[in-house]
Amino acid sequence: MTITVNPDSCTKCGVCSTVCPVSIISPATDEDLPFIPVEKISSCISCGHCEAFCQAGALIQAQQSKTASKAWKGTDFSSDLLGTYLKSRRSTRHFKEEPVSRETITAILDIARYAASGSNRQPVEWLVTRDPNEVQAVGSLTIEWMRSLRGTNHPLSSYVSSLITAWDAGVDVICHNAPHLLIPHIPIENPVARTDAIIALTHADITAPVFGLGTCWAGFAAMASQDYVPLLKLFDLPVGRVPAYVMMFGYPKYKPAFIPSRKPLTITWHE
Repeated sequence: MTITVNPDSCTKCGVCSTVCPVSIISPATDEDLPFIPVEKISSCISCGHCEAFCQAGALIQAQQSKTASKAWKGTDFSSDLLGTYLKSRRSTRHFKEEPVSRETITAILDIARYAASGSNRQPVEWLVTRDPNEVQAVGSLTIEWMRSLRGTNHPLSSYVSSLITAWDAGVDVICHNAPHLLIPHIPIENPVARTDAIIALTHADITAPVFGLGTCWAGFAAMASQDYVPLLKLFDLPVGRVPAYVMMFGYPKYKPAFIPSRKPLTITWHE
């Protein structure tokens, strides 16, 4: 994927290169606009972060024929606005250090507790990690788990080396220096509870922006938490309960201004 930058509106602020999750956009200089080098184009994951966070609307993904739609601005609520709001949701990987209050977190989880669950069993409970040092410990233990995968037949074994190298160089590729983590946990004997937890976590995820928060699903930490004993000891969940996933959250450094494109909608109708 490549990008198109309007030279008349680009302010050369550098945000597009900063927020790119795979760090492939070369930042603007006095002479050049931001661009993706040819050798890095294949690494683009078409997430649209560069386009979404360009406040000037100067950047679009090359396959688009027009400028992206404006993102949600927090005004009147309607079905159209709901669609815009949900399409405006972005994964946050750049956080402010400012902590989120217990009251705000509780308000979000109070909404999330109304999420659907199998037979309305409501099996999901929550662990909230507000200590940034403990968040870093989760990242460290996840990397420790990754080191144990090298040379094994684990699906991630050939993938973890680059993450470990980045971590050892001081880059937090696991929790992205998030100030807090949100961990839904479930009864180990309930076979459908994991789905319930993902639904509840999704509710928290889509509610968070109303409170000014950003979120990101911490997939690597979630995978490690399924069976890595040191990480489970750190979580110290009640007996009989296991983590279902891990989500990072906090106040975002950047907020989206536009909605990037997605794959065309595909529907199969049985009528």
